[in-house]
Amino acid sequence: MNMRIGIIGGGAAGMMAAAAVKEGSPEAEVTLFEKNKYLGAKVSISGGGRCNVTTGIFDVRKLLENYPRGAKFLMSAMFRFPPEKVMEWFEAHGVKLKIEEDLRVFPKSDVGKDVVNALQAYLQSSGVKVLLGSDVVSVVRMVGGHAVSYTQSSNDLAAESSLNIDVKIIKPDQISQEFQITLKDGQSFMFDSLIITTGGNAYRHTGSTGDGYAFAKALGHTVTPLAPSLNSFIMADSWVKSVAGVSFEKAKIIFHGIVKKYERTGAFVFTHYGISGPAVFALSSAAAYETYSKEKPMKLTIDLFPEESPENLLKRVNEMILKLGRKSITNFVDMFLPKSLCPVVVKLLKIDESLQAAQLSKEQRKLMVQYFKQLPFTVIGRGAGDEFVTAGGVPLSEVNTNTMESKICPGLYFAGEILDIDGFTGGFNLQASWATGRLAGESCAGRDC
Repeated sequence: MNMRIGIIGGGAAGMMAAAAVKEGSPEAEVTLFEKNKYLGAKVSISGGGRCNVTTGIFDVRKLLENYPRGAKFLMSAMFRFPPEKVMEWFEAHGVKLKIEEDLRVFPKSDVGKDVVNALQAYLQSSGVKVLLGSDVVSVVRMVGGHAVSYTQSSNDLAAESSLNIDVKIIKPDQISQEFQITLKDGQSFMFDSLIITTGGNAYRHTGSTGDGYAFAKALGHTVTPLAPSLNSFIMADSWVKSVAGVSFEKAKIIFHGIVKKYERTGAFVFTHYGISGPAVFALSSAAAYETYSKEKPMKLTIDLFPEESPENLLKRVNEMILKLGRKSITNFVDMFLPKSLCPVVVKLLKIDESLQAAQLSKEQRKLMVQYFKQLPFTVIGRGAGDEFVTAGGVPLSEVNTNTMESKICPGLYFAGEILDIDGFTGGFNLQASWATGRLAGESCAGRDC
């Protein structure tokens, strides 16, 4: 009998896993369950609808520097299916790609749906059975015809020992085992192996509602604490509205957490509610488990001159005052900062706007430089980012890094965001999904069921 492989979740990891199974074992019977009425909901809308397929960083070790959680675990999957191979796969299946200046990779068409369509076409042509609108409600492992009931402290051998099976005489790999999947409508399916690729719970209207965590727990796994990642910051400082749209190509942003400080240097932009942009998303990812709100605000500072020391900046201010000392303080600050930000800094300095630059005291000049280097903010919430990622998931210690197979439940595989893996913005999260999905599919196809 041909292998029967079930895949729960029709996102990036699930679609790639199904494709990999068929490439490695064309005769395998593959069934892909997706609760939405279409595949790749998050894939299609990522990158503002253009789909940031992967990254142009081809050095795997440099690539892995963009994962605050899971970098070491990802090494095997990334070396086997790195960005250039991801690009080759999609190009070979009709999706022409381009690498933009910031090393993000997009379809030349700038249409994210093209990526999903390519995968969907391959799955259809290779005989994958895709069941859309299929809401899986339970997953059970059957061993020797008996349902295995796991507890948080159990492992697969302990679970099997609780059945009427003499595991001392019959090795676990000799016992008949299957996975039973039941849908909301009552339909039931049996599989030899199972791949769970249900994503996280960061963007629920796309179907990523965290169902996979319950399935993982039902099969003996634990789940780490979960938190949103790749978000913008909402500030209590009402003045940010007046500078919405003002951006900096390079600044050092420091988030002052409870236990530690988190730093990131890069581009950011002011919004009507706070700050956003690549550096902010990366910083929020690093600080994903920090808790902050109106009732429990956090401090954040921005160094608008990250490549210049306070001493050199003060020297430059003094030199400019010698040349342009008759300028009003607001017009003088305009020599250093975007025009709309100048009144804000002057107000923070508590200096009379009619004052001339030459009238600034030594202490006022130092304070000005301090604000240039440590512009203060009060963070009170998380805003939307340009990706939808969950920090946390199935612990990596419970999964084989070389195969994506569960160490607890033989025949079970995980891939994508359900794992405790997340990356910065820039195609890194989709790259992780392609790589882990492909490795899970290849490993499952090569498994002796």
